[in-house]
Amino acid sequence: MPNGSLEDHLLDISADQNPLSWYARMKIAHGAAQGLEYLHEKANPPVIYRDLKSSNILLNENFVAKLSDFGLAKLGSIGDKIHVSSAVMGTYGYCAPEYVRAGQLTLKSDVYSFGVVMLELITGRRAIDTAKPTDEQNLVAWAMPLLKDQKRFPELVDPLLQGDYPAKGLGQAAAVAAMCLQEEPSVRPLMTDVVVALSFLTTE
Repeated sequence: MPNGSLEDHLLDISADQNPLSWYARMKIAHGAAQGLEYLHEKANPPVIYRDLKSSNILLNENFVAKLSDFGLAKLGSIGDKIHVSSAVMGTYGYCAPEYVRAGQLTLKSDVYSFGVVMLELITGRRAIDTAKPTDEQNLVAWAMPLLKDQKRFPELVDPLLQGDYPAKGLGQAAAVAAMCLQEEPSVRPLMTDVVVALSFLTTE
């Protein structure tokens, strides 16, 4: 893909690179959400992607997001059956807690991973960054207290945006991330709902 991966433009940017604008980030989030929605809702049987992360979201010449690397994808079960997988695959920092703890894999595991990517887009931080102070190394753990307090949402925003983002859009994006990152899989939204919520955030 001409523009490489989201990681190249969000987390590995050089001094001479322009950071992605707020709207470019929301469009990428919307595109990645549509990819997951297709796998979850349109594919039959549904597909659990299992390794959603910024390096697997590729960008075309117009920065339209495409999901790549289906090496860990798994056919989902129909109904409420839960896959229990003995070996937890996927990438540390993006995996849902119930998957890490008990190997429980469902479509909602992907929704959690999407919440982590959403946080990366908002903050410009990596899911796991050992170069940061200990209490900031795990992005979800660092962001959770901020996501619980609307007044603190601006503290989440990537400093490279230099304050250039819509306050209302930030509130909605943070709400989407928080919903996807719920500890209980059953209360996380469906990707269809995430796609609808994000569709309102992509227009300037």
